[in-house]
Amino acid sequence: MTQKQIYIDKPNSKKLATVAGGCFWCLEAIFNEVDGIEKVVSGYTDGETINPSYSEVCSGATGHAEAVQLTFDPKRISFEEILQIFFSIHDPTTLNRQGSDVGTQYRSAIFYHNEEQKAVAEQVIQELSTAKVWSGPIVTEVVPFREFYVAEDYHQKYFEKNPEEAYCQMVIAPKFAKLCKLDIEKVKNRLHNRLKLNDFFSPCLN
Repeated sequence: MTQKQIYIDKPNSKKLATVAGGCFWCLEAIFNEVDGIEKVVSGYTDGETINPSYSEVCSGATGHAEAVQLTFDPKRISFEEILQIFFSIHDPTTLNRQGSDVGTQYRSAIFYHNEEQKAVAEQVIQELSTAKVWSGPIVTEVVPFREFYVAEDYHQKYFEKNPEEAYCQMVIAPKFAKLCKLDIEKVKNRLHNRLKLNDFFSPCLN
């Protein structure tokens, strides 16, 4: 597949969110199951090379992060709720690393599309830091979105296509287990009522 840059900020009721937190296979698999998210695309963002390949990104030389771009319906799920799920399924305290995946391409980052998303991201991080959900500081970058290149076809819906592969069983499947422990409707209520964030994240830390 010839990779292409996705046009951003089309004037319709749907919204875009772009986040990175380790291997994009993991994030894509989880967000494909979240109500209100209508499309999930794996790709590369925030680098210097135009139209990079997977092997180039994996080298760490292009500066890109493996990321997912989400199209979501704000009437069904908010950007804040997306970030709460995002933080619950990866470790935001390990710099340029998620488990055995090491390198800047695996950094934790939120690529905001407007100032409102930036403010929400900073607020969520501040709340999590204040609640001391993790023992270490959150290193998630909050940076402006620049461009997004769609990854090769075989990366799209990778978990769905390869559920028995060792990586999927060892890394992605446990993330599903974490998500399944969370009552999404209860999560929304807790966010709206500002209840203790540790209550929300405790299933993810066990």
